Amino acid sequence: MSVTNRYREAWEGFWRDAPEGEGAVIWDAEPALTAERHLALFAPHLADPRLPLVDLGCGSGTQTRFLAGRFDRVLGADLSAAAVELARRSDPGERAAYERLDATDPAAVRALRDRIGDANVYVRGVIHQSEPADRRPVAEAVATLLGDRGRAFLVELSEAAKGVLGGLAGGPAGPPPKLRPVLAHGLAPAEVADAAFDDLLHAAGLTVLASGELPLSTTEYTPGGERIELPAHWVAVAPDGARRS
Repeated sequence: MSVTNRYREAWEGFWRDAPEGEGAVIWDAEPALTAERHLALFAPHLADPRLPLVDLGCGSGTQTRFLAGRFDRVLGADLSAAAVELARRSDPGERAAYERLDATDPAAVRALRDRIGDANVYVRGVIHQSEPADRRPVAEAVATLLGDRGRAFLVELSEAAKGVLGGLAGGPAGPPPKLRPVLAHGLAPAEVADAAFDDLLHAAGLTVLASGELPLSTTEYTPGGERIELPAHWVAVAPDGARRS
């Protein structure tokens, strides 16, 4: 199984057209508002922080580069080859490694796991933008990458974010400039119901260690100058049967 061609092409087109520079993409907020906050929540649940860290769905690599300063070995992985190339160009000091990975391809995920061993995993906003048939395979990819010792931290938009995005898109002036490319490329954020998320993780063989609510900061602003934040939830997970840290 692998991700649908339409979905892959949508992401390739999005990242191929994306302007360079931190903050150019709507969800590319500075790490102080994203990965740094997430790491503070994730750190207490890491069984072994010395394991490699995989930033699954790394996009342009902004969060990957931050995480590379906190872990010994960090790999940014993304479905889009254009995103991977952008991440590499944005990291001239090669603080992290980057590679293309279709997380719905079990063989490719197992090959990565065999190559790097057990890993900790960071996922920000991947599952809620995946097509329905791809969501469980992505969650299963996380479980595969964890092995026995890894832990994962996932941040996903709550279903309430769909209404917020719809309100922004339907405003008098139309969608905010940084939301327009997302819609133009046929990407559909906030498509997973809150009640389905825990079931999805459980079906993939993952145990929730902790969870909470934390708005997802964007790089877009309202006409009044306020930063747009979207309702989101986070979970720290371990493989089923793993000893809690």
